[in-house]
Amino acid sequence: MSPSPLSLLCALLLTLPLAIVFTITTDGGTTTTTTHPPNEPISPPPTNIKTQLPKPIHINQMPPPPPPPPPPLLMMEEDDDDGSLFELASRVNPNPSPIGAPKKLAFLFLTAGPLPLAPLWELYFNRTKRENLYNIYIHADPNLRYDPPFQGVFSNRTIPSKPTRRHTPSLAAAHRRLLAQALLHDPSNYMLALVSPSCIPLHSFDFTYRMLVKSKKSFIEILENEVGARGRWAARGETTMLPEVTLETFRIGSQFSVLTRQHARVVVSDTRLWSKFKLPCLQENIYRCYPEENYLPTLLSMVDRKGCVPATLTYVDWKGHHNGHPHTFHESEVGPDLIAALRRRRPRYGDEEMNGSDASVRRRSHPFLFARKFGADTVGALMEIANDVILRE
Repeated sequence: MSPSPLSLLCALLLTLPLAIVFTITTDGGTTTTTTHPPNEPISPPPTNIKTQLPKPIHINQMPPPPPPPPPPLLMMEEDDDDGSLFELASRVNPNPSPIGAPKKLAFLFLTAGPLPLAPLWELYFNRTKRENLYNIYIHADPNLRYDPPFQGVFSNRTIPSKPTRRHTPSLAAAHRRLLAQALLHDPSNYMLALVSPSCIPLHSFDFTYRMLVKSKKSFIEILENEVGARGRWAARGETTMLPEVTLETFRIGSQFSVLTRQHARVVVSDTRLWSKFKLPCLQENIYRCYPEENYLPTLLSMVDRKGCVPATLTYVDWKGHHNGHPHTFHESEVGPDLIAALRRRRPRYGDEEMNGSDASVRRRSHPFLFARKFGADTVGALMEIANDVILRE
């Protein structure tokens, strides 16, 4: 019997709710929702990409944010030639960064033992008018034990170091190690000054800072026609330095330099000349072996001679030298007159040929910023005149 129209209508009305429930359930299984953190407004999609880019901040309008704190000194597995360290350092930005942040001075202390003049340097750094303008790095012989250890501004400033010995490449290698650590540690390090434990400052930190940060050149003594140059060049053998370093390109200079960040990167990146200067000297020529006084002057003379002021800013008295060492000042010599006399002196700019061919060099008159050698017995006398003489401008 065929269903009546009334029975079909009733059946349709009974199945309609089930269809509605099935539709809602099916749609809910494919719906995705976007959640947002509470209280955070939902931004509409960008309509113009250009308007979303941040506007450049000009230094004159707003000071830059402070740089992030530098990472700890790099600790890494050592190899015979510190190749991994130098490879990393060779990749750093040659310009100080971030842009607009204050440039910093890096003081590289190369020592075999304690720092007997540390109280004077402590006062020197603590008398700065602005903070965070310097970093300190210490390369100390790891075989020696210091009592007391480095304290104050020198605490935790020792880099991974190796033993050093005169008449070997170890002093030059230590300098390279210090440069590499300073480059990697703080991108704001702009000028990097090598300092010995017998060095004293001749001016306040603020005076030194003003002079160095405005310079675009390194200060490194570069001497071309020095007596004994050939003996030093041939100390490893008559032809060992060839072809990388000829006698004509070989230079001599003070170990104590102040390098720009760009030149520091040149030094740690070099493998060509260092492959020669790192070789040991022949035993019969051992007293002609001074790689620390030849490597950097030769390298920078060959790579960027015009980017250097050919002078050291560390005064030494060679008139009273003994056994290859300059005169050592002792307590009885220290006083206001000595500091005044050292301040009046001016560096030697290269040799006569350089001075005669470069008028701009002859016009320069940079003051010495540091002086050596001062014996450990001078620390008391130096501290007596520190505030009123040494650190007073």
